This record gives sequence, structure tokens and C-alpha cells, in this order.
Amino acid sequence: MKSLRIVNWNCNGALRKKFPHLLDLQADIIVVQECENPERTSDREYRDFALNHLWIGPTKNKGIGIFARPELLLEPVELNTGKLELFLPASINNAIPLLACWTRYADSPNFRYIGQLWKLLQIERNFLKHPRGLLIGDLNSNKIWDQWDRWWNHSDVVRILEDIGLNSLYHCHFGEDQGKESNPTFFLQRNVKKAYHIDYGFAGNGWTIQSVEVGKPERWLALSDHMPLVFNLHSA
Repeated sequence: MKSLRIVNWNCNGALRKKFPHLLDLQADIIVVQECENPERTSDREYRDFALNHLWIGPTKNKGIGIFARPELLLEPVELNTGKLELFLPASINNAIPLLACWTRYADSPNFRYIGQLWKLLQIERNFLKHPRGLLIGDLNSNKIWDQWDRWWNHSDVVRILEDIGLNSLYHCHFGEDQGKESNPTFFLQRNVKKAYHIDYGFAGNGWTIQSVEVGKPERWLALSDHMPLVFNLHSA
């Protein structure tokens, strides 16, 4: 496929009540964190929305899902994720590797949140080493929280991804530096004064960025503490 429109959104739970808002975005691929398992819901409309999906999670009520248009071939990919949380590797049309992410505390005494992704990239980075590789998700991380004596900072993960050919779509499109984002994606306790940029999309150099959009709090804050990110990509 030449063009791909991707949405990422941490829905803050109860996607079965909120997914109609995503339909307005007309995406080919939607990655959602904190959503319930479509196969264990009694909500028929949510099941219909999720006819072409992948999902994993620690409980039936909160996991990560990939939802695709019916005509796309969406298949799971086996990676050695172990106890790392929370990663959903997939293949689109047998041609596009996608790693959907929701980094979590994961009961780790040392490698929490972005540390979970850092560890995964130590053992499975080749999965994303592809011109059309994609990493999409809520990373719960930003350069502003780097620690001087820690070797798995946000900046270290960004550097690893750049080394394998993936760059941040938001930062490339807006020309902003990591840690200097002007468009927040998360409002702590839904407070507009506690705004952070912690959701991301990374893509290989086989993609050309057409546009990147960040949802506005006046539309989305009533639904979630996270704003959706919309990526419009084109492949030569």
C-alpha cells in the first residue's frame, strides 16, 4: 500500500463507549492503549468495530489493541517479549512491521516504562529494521525525565531507533527537538496546566510524512487524559 493513515490513542478505558469518535478520523490503522478485549465484551457495536484486530493485555479490561480496515491483512508476529510490558508486534499486508506499544511500570525494580522498550530493543531490534518499519504508542516518556546516571533514558531509546532507521514522525514534521514539544499529548489528571508529550510514532525512511496531527483538548479531554496522534504517511 502506498498511503497509510495511522491513529494512536490511549483511550483511558471503556473504548466500547468511545470508538465512534475514532471513526471520524478515518484511519487505516488505529493503535489504542487501555482498551478492553473485544473478544470478551457483550457490546455488539464494539465487536463490529473490532472485526479486524489484534489485542493483548494483563486483564480483559485494559490492554493494547490494533484495529485495521477490513481489507488489510493484520497478523501477529512472535517476538521474545517475555515479561516486558506492553508490546504487540504485528505485520500489515505481509510487508509492514508494526510494534504497538504501551510501556508500563511492569513491576520492574529497575527498568520501568521506557526501560521496558529499551530492554526489548536489545534483543528484538531487527524486527523494526525495515524501510517501512513502524513503532507507535504511548511510551510514558520524554527527554525531560532523562537521568544523568541511567543508560536507558528516553534519549537512548530514540538514538537506538535512529540507528536502525526509525525517526520520530512528530519531531520530523514540526521541526522540534525531543523534550521541546509545543503540542502535549497527555494532561495529568486532565489538568491543562499539567501537560506533557509522551505519545509517539516512529517510522523508517521508506515513508514520507504527509502530515502529523495532535488532538485538541477541547475535543478530546472529556474522553481521555491523552490526545490522539494522527500520522499520514506515503510510501514510494
